[in-house]
Amino acid sequence: MSGWLAIAGLGPGDETLVTPEASAALDAATDVIGYGPYVARVAPRAGLRFHASDNRVELERAAHALSLAAEGRRVVVVSSGDPGVFAMAAAVFEAWEQGPADWRELDIRVLPGITAMLAASARAGAPLGHDFCAINLSDNLKPWELIERRLRLTAEADFAMAFYNPRSKARPEGFARVLEILREACGPERPILFARAVSTPEEVLTIVPLAEARAEMADMRTMVIVGSSRTRLVARDRGPVLYTPRWAE
Repeated sequence: MSGWLAIAGLGPGDETLVTPEASAALDAATDVIGYGPYVARVAPRAGLRFHASDNRVELERAAHALSLAAEGRRVVVVSSGDPGVFAMAAAVFEAWEQGPADWRELDIRVLPGITAMLAASARAGAPLGHDFCAINLSDNLKPWELIERRLRLTAEADFAMAFYNPRSKARPEGFARVLEILREACGPERPILFARAVSTPEEVLTIVPLAEARAEMADMRTMVIVGSSRTRLVARDRGPVLYTPRWAE
């Protein structure tokens, strides 16, 4: 087959955080497919077709991309951050496995990007400097009971925790419950970082103890990171540094 499919991460927002590999794929592409706001981040040019869709049609989007590649198109499926972290790479392979046998011969590449978790951590210091766990707090694709169980086990294991999709308009009550669980399991003094719109002009970083954290401090553009018991918050004139030492006893 002459077509190919690349699944590319566009980073957290700033154009300078898009990798050269992803930029090269977009330069060579005939078609760009993705959730509308992500597709809008790609500059138009002659001969490049855009296929924007809603956020909850991942498998349909993936199948469309695979079909175009099978027809000989050069297709880039775009995600924010890294496409392999709670994003489109897994959806593409789900559709690919379930699809026609000839899709198995397609040239499919996953192009890594800088995910929000890493961008937020870097802005604050190094809260993910030791063992950590990433959890998607959306219950669209898994039951809330599983999210609660994983939260408790992660806190018990004393990982730092990075939370994606903390609070949406459709489920505002879930993150309030998350904070209750964290206060019970980690205590009121554990530092929590709210990093909103990292690497964009709207970026805001807020670090508070869990006792002062409120659900309304997060939305779908916010990355939330909770430190482990060893995470340090060090004051300085230019703003505090949040980091987790590399060692543990």
